[in-house]
Amino acid sequence: MKRKLEVSELIFKIISYVFLTVFALLCLYPFLYAISAAISGRHAVEYSEIILFPKDVQFDAFRYMFSSNEFWNAYSNTLFLTIYGTVWSLFVAILGGYALSKKRLLFRKFFNFFLVFTMWFAAGIVPQYLNYLATKDVFNGLGIMDDKWLVVIAMGMAAMNIILLRNAFENVPSEIEEAAIVDGASEMQVLSKVFIPMSKSTIATVALFFAISRWNGYFWARQMISNANEQPLQVFIRNKLEQYTDLEQLATWTENYAADSVIFALIVCSIIPILIIYPFIQKYFAKGANAGGVKE
Repeated sequence: MKRKLEVSELIFKIISYVFLTVFALLCLYPFLYAISAAISGRHAVEYSEIILFPKDVQFDAFRYMFSSNEFWNAYSNTLFLTIYGTVWSLFVAILGGYALSKKRLLFRKFFNFFLVFTMWFAAGIVPQYLNYLATKDVFNGLGIMDDKWLVVIAMGMAAMNIILLRNAFENVPSEIEEAAIVDGASEMQVLSKVFIPMSKSTIATVALFFAISRWNGYFWARQMISNANEQPLQVFIRNKLEQYTDLEQLATWTENYAADSVIFALIVCSIIPILIIYPFIQKYFAKGANAGGVKE
């Protein structure tokens, strides 16, 4: 039998639901506006007549974008950085988290402190930039001329995600690990057959963090990738924004859709993949964050 809510509890629930609904709509509005602006006519966009729903609907901005080889090249570069970057970063984080979760690791407390220390005190942008330049020279010396690999490999470590995995691995019962060792399992078999399956929620959450970070990566990709054919979608969007806000470019614009519509179309296309992937990982998100963030 359900307990009857008191007046104060009922009021609190109503206020909470109203607040969350308004907050959700505020978060959703920019995406809806971007869609409307992308498919609205030139006059409506340039004179700021779009509030929520599109006007003078047309899809020429999307047609122009989909017919651009530069767009698909940038999209493929982003997929490259996201897929390989997530796999590499997850590989490093799993190995690091597993090693730091073992009490038998020599200098374990020092390594854990040093890892957390990097979160408290960062070196700064200039030393990091110089470090990446030195790494780039090493890659070039090895014959790796594609700067995308620099972004994938050199930026593959995230202290917070290693800590989440370390805590998740520490919560795995030691009896299960001991049973696997008694059965003759090697260190890598214990990791792959015991720790990874029992921590899949946290691993899925960390993978989502890495994927979003790589997909939205802009600053270092723009700084380190000099070849325009290797730049990802976010840099491509920024370049288009600079191009279409140039007064000389706008003076010669004769299309029936606004230049801003192209930018909004690019933004919509850059968000859609994450919106597709997120629902499949959402069920692991809360459980994984709690399992990795709380140490028993």
